[in-house]
Amino acid sequence: MGQQRSPRERCSCSNTNCVERPLTRLFEALGRVVAACPWPFVLVPLLLSAGLGAGFVFLPGLQTNDIEGQFTPTGGPAKAERDFVRRFFPTDDSERFSAERLPTEGAYAALIAATKRDDASVLDSPARDEVLRLDGAVRDADYERLCARSDGVCVVANPLLPLLANGSAVPGPPFPGGGAGGGAFLGTALGGVRTDGSGRVEAARAVKLTYYLREDGGAAGESRAWLEAFLRNFSAELRELRLEAVEVTYFTSLSRQEEFEGNTKSVIPLFSVTYFLTITFSVVSCLRLSCVRNNVWLACCGVLSSGLAVLSSFGLMLYCGVPFVATVANAPFLILGVGVDDMFIMIASWEQSSRKAEKSDTKSRLAETYREAALSVTITTLTDVLAFFIGTWTAFPSVRSFCLYTGTAFVFCYVYVITFFGAVIALNHKRVKGNRHWITCMQVKVGKKSCLYNACCIGSCASESPEPDTSEAESEHPMSVFFQKYYGPFLTGSWIKLLVVLLYGAYLGGSIYGCTQMREGIDLRNLASDDSYVIAYYDDDDRYFSEYGPRVMVVVTGSVQYWNESVRNDIEACTRDLENIAYVDKNFSLSWLRVYTGIAGSGLININNKDNFINNLSVLFQYYPSFKWDINKTGDEIAASRFFLQTVNVTSAVDEKNLLNQLRDRAKQCVVPLMVYHPAFIYYDQYLVIVQNTIQNVVVAAGAMLVVSLLLIPSPLCCLWVTFAIASVIVGVAGFMTFWDISLDSISMINLVICIGFSVDFSAHISYAFVTSGESSANEKAIGALHQLGYPVLQGAVSTVLGVVVLAAAKTYIFRTFFKIMFLVILFGALHGLVFIPVFLTFFGYFRKSLHITETKMLDLSSRNDKGHS
Repeated sequence: MGQQRSPRERCSCSNTNCVERPLTRLFEALGRVVAACPWPFVLVPLLLSAGLGAGFVFLPGLQTNDIEGQFTPTGGPAKAERDFVRRFFPTDDSERFSAERLPTEGAYAALIAATKRDDASVLDSPARDEVLRLDGAVRDADYERLCARSDGVCVVANPLLPLLANGSAVPGPPFPGGGAGGGAFLGTALGGVRTDGSGRVEAARAVKLTYYLREDGGAAGESRAWLEAFLRNFSAELRELRLEAVEVTYFTSLSRQEEFEGNTKSVIPLFSVTYFLTITFSVVSCLRLSCVRNNVWLACCGVLSSGLAVLSSFGLMLYCGVPFVATVANAPFLILGVGVDDMFIMIASWEQSSRKAEKSDTKSRLAETYREAALSVTITTLTDVLAFFIGTWTAFPSVRSFCLYTGTAFVFCYVYVITFFGAVIALNHKRVKGNRHWITCMQVKVGKKSCLYNACCIGSCASESPEPDTSEAESEHPMSVFFQKYYGPFLTGSWIKLLVVLLYGAYLGGSIYGCTQMREGIDLRNLASDDSYVIAYYDDDDRYFSEYGPRVMVVVTGSVQYWNESVRNDIEACTRDLENIAYVDKNFSLSWLRVYTGIAGSGLININNKDNFINNLSVLFQYYPSFKWDINKTGDEIAASRFFLQTVNVTSAVDEKNLLNQLRDRAKQCVVPLMVYHPAFIYYDQYLVIVQNTIQNVVVAAGAMLVVSLLLIPSPLCCLWVTFAIASVIVGVAGFMTFWDISLDSISMINLVICIGFSVDFSAHISYAFVTSGESSANEKAIGALHQLGYPVLQGAVSTVLGVVVLAAAKTYIFRTFFKIMFLVILFGALHGLVFIPVFLTFFGYFRKSLHITETKMLDLSSRNDKGHS
């Protein structure tokens, strides 16, 4: 009979060796080819990068920084609602403009004038006079020509301006004159209001002036030019006005977009700082005192390899027409750090190859390096790339573009590391074997020279040169020795393990608590830089005008029988249901149907049959002309109509989310087809998908990581530890985001996708080294893994942080948030890779050892039973 393999051997073969072994042999063969012919592997990546880099000529046409297009979900319900409003309620900015009836924000310039003294009022002189002077300065001849009009005159910037000009008393909010539809809503006209017992306004800290411009016809281009000129010149005009009683902040419909577009330019100077820091760190990490064995060129070429990956990937994406958005500007910082991480893994394996390779020639050593490092780098790259490409399954175009650019860059980074950088290692080794100087490549002559000369050239005062290979083998980095002799034994001590478990419990508890406190959604103010004039305007708007929220349209989307009393009662019941929401003030609602029904109730008209209802609408329009704009009447049918609700106390992202959900839920429950809409809902829609998209991407990516780990790491239980590390790091980053004042939005969602890949990077390196170790005990395996890869993992963590640390100095939320979350990802990833995972793997090792002993005893018992039966 043939020899039977043990169950452990059968299990080992059936698990992953069928994948791991062929890949290992393939990488060994690649290493030999690269060592034999290094120059093609150097030149081809350079030429390929130059060719693909030409794609940057398409960059100007593909820079897309449209805020709505990039930071709102594709196919959001509010976009379809806006299309409906545009189709059934067209605007006419030249004759019947109404700000609350606009389907968009409109074209406008807004000013907030607030008194400098807390006890002063804009309704009193001299603040009132300065507000009127300010209004006069804005209303120039061009504005009078381009202003939005109603009944032939420019719409006033604030309905109180005529009263201020006449010195009249200001009535209580919201409608001067109290007529439904006949006045103007004052809730957003005055801020910081103080009233008397009867509700009449006594004082106000601030007044808002909004100057709307025409967008219809051919006026849109001219209106935009006026707004651009306003932004260029208004600061100078303010200084000329010499206002002493009020402070003025300003904003336009172009401001948010223009400020956002300037963000990308603000980080361009930081690229050079990043590359300087990364090159410096890489050189210092690889520095040797010997002028022969110095690895400075390896460090520089490793950074160059990452730069080539950025050039190639971005050029390819631009060739393919992928939009270049502001979030993509974060990618080079990240790619640089990751590329350097792979470089450190390769260098560490190369330095250890002299002890493991059967021969000391370049081919054998590079083959051994590829066998040790390439599979580990393949696992981490594959998981990173999968995480990014899974991240493209999102409703946010900004996330999609970032993931496409970065995932492609990781592919190029991997290819260039195992080709270009491997060839550089081979060439550098040939230089070392030839005993040539690292700068001049001239052979170093060793004889009876001075001690200083010998120390600089060969790293020793000895007058004879040691063998290059032997010197290289013995020059193990002090940090690797530290991990082997000090850190590893310290970490595997029994009491330290207990302390690590307690530390992990505290980490997990804090993370879970943070997750329960997480905020959602992006604050639009965060799209501008910290020193922007936009921030000051938003601050004043929040301080003085936050009581009243969006004025929401409620649209009857179908052609219903309004003349049927039961239908009118249904509409009224639905309206009252919407008004009962905590965020709605029913006193400020505006409904043409209510007014029409009230007129009919007074006996003036009859609306209980179709003909009378349609024909008597002219009576309603005679008293309230603006209601004509709220009814889409074609012939004798009303295709759609709308009324308005005033929201209040919508001051946070949570309020915005709750408002939107409650309005839409109650509109769906109505027996009449209803739709709610406001232009701000375009941005509120992010709350509906951000959590769902994030969970979807994280779960799918984590599952993909588990599959990859099972295929490439020769231990299923170890793969489970890697998966555990993914979940643990994600929970930690998500939880501690809250403590660092970061919300879950499309920007932080990008980083959570990155988090998946990086958590695999740190844990996979250590786990792979642990399970492939030949040591007998679990503690020795952990110490060996830390000795082999602890320092490269630490180098990779530091280099990645250095790659993004300059973003901490950015004046923009997008880039600062990227740094904060990347710092958390690297910190927690490294903490798992260097502390938690090694300790937990020792527990796993004890489990395996116990399992092996039990298995051996069972096999021995079975063997004895077989002999007994014989």
